[in-house]
Amino acid sequence: MNKLMIAGGRPLRGTVSISGAKNSAVALIPAAILAETTVTLDNLPAISDVAIYMELLTELGASIEWQGDQMIIHPEGLRSIPLPNGNVKKLRASYYLMGALLGRFGEAVVGLPGGCNFEPRPIDQHIKGFEALGAEVTNEGGAIHLRAKQLRGARIYLDVVSVGATINIMLAAARAKGVTIIENAAKEPEIIDVATLLSSMGARIKGVGTETIRIEGVDSLHGCRHSIIPDRIQAGTYMIAAAATRGDVLVDNVIPKHMEAVTAKLQEMGVIIEELDESIRVIGSPEYAQVDVKALIYPGFATDIQSPMASLLTQAKGTSILTDYVYSNRFKYVPELVRMGARIKLEGRSAIIEGGVPLSGAKVTATDLRAGAALVVAGLTVTSGITEVSGLEYIERGYDNLVENLSMLGAEVWRME
Repeated sequence: MNKLMIAGGRPLRGTVSISGAKNSAVALIPAAILAETTVTLDNLPAISDVAIYMELLTELGASIEWQGDQMIIHPEGLRSIPLPNGNVKKLRASYYLMGALLGRFGEAVVGLPGGCNFEPRPIDQHIKGFEALGAEVTNEGGAIHLRAKQLRGARIYLDVVSVGATINIMLAAARAKGVTIIENAAKEPEIIDVATLLSSMGARIKGVGTETIRIEGVDSLHGCRHSIIPDRIQAGTYMIAAAATRGDVLVDNVIPKHMEAVTAKLQEMGVIIEELDESIRVIGSPEYAQVDVKALIYPGFATDIQSPMASLLTQAKGTSILTDYVYSNRFKYVPELVRMGARIKLEGRSAIIEGGVPLSGAKVTATDLRAGAALVVAGLTVTSGITEVSGLEYIERGYDNLVENLSMLGAEVWRME
């Protein structure tokens, strides 16, 4: 198991460029197999989830070229073969293969997803959508079997707002007969990114970014070239790390509008923020005020950023309350922060954080991707001792070139096998 070693206490200074969005990439890659000719994805993050998806598409018969931040997907040799085990269990977003293969071939066998272990991610809304489109769905031996002689458009109301279900239904509906309407749809920028790719491939989609999405199915989709949006979660993490270390960092290659919820909370604490066209400068302050944060669906404060935000709140004077209304069990990192000296009490969906207490270096373990980000931010603030973060493989699922980027910003970090 790889570890990340951090000798904290150094303000981060300089410029960090944000890569393409992980949460877009893991949906765009399977979306590409709906096309019958070559799809090129630019600004792709160099993360382990992308590597796993490349292996999955290769198993399905696609030819892949991946160099730097560009992936070229040749889907001509694709076939729908069962994927009950193996790589699908390493990836939470492997369920997007269900909608993509169902839309392309009318059948799919995909194992239930794996990935981060912070809370089970139900796929009942995905299945509800597939069945409404005319698919027969069964769970056989831990794998989802989907079969449809002909997918047909339908009106689908999501009982809960779900990014995954919205995208998965959109993938299947893109090549269905007739019109599909998704109501109570999620609005995240990553959904708009996927719809942009599908539209460039010839799909007919309207209303993305609102609660109602309308998809008019087409018989076939063609290849195209698409550039992935910047990763707003990665950007938010670096913004928080800059504030936590009282640094001065220009976070480049971002869409400032996507960062509004984070920016507002940082400013409320006393962080100085300067917004430019495609970058945000974050300047730390000697003291921070306590704030209350509620993790909500977009455009609210993202649940994926609440973990590193908790580490920053340990630096604020007073008591802050951090509540997650998206996932109730996303606080597995809290005992690790307490191990470093944080004063945090859990009550239901909320973490009550008593700030202003210096943290100390300790041996801690990342239990999932964003928990790992919280421990990294905490380790960067420590002025006594070395922080040893186990579970680096989780962190590298969402943060490419983490060690290199932090080192360029002046942090003393290194990888240990």
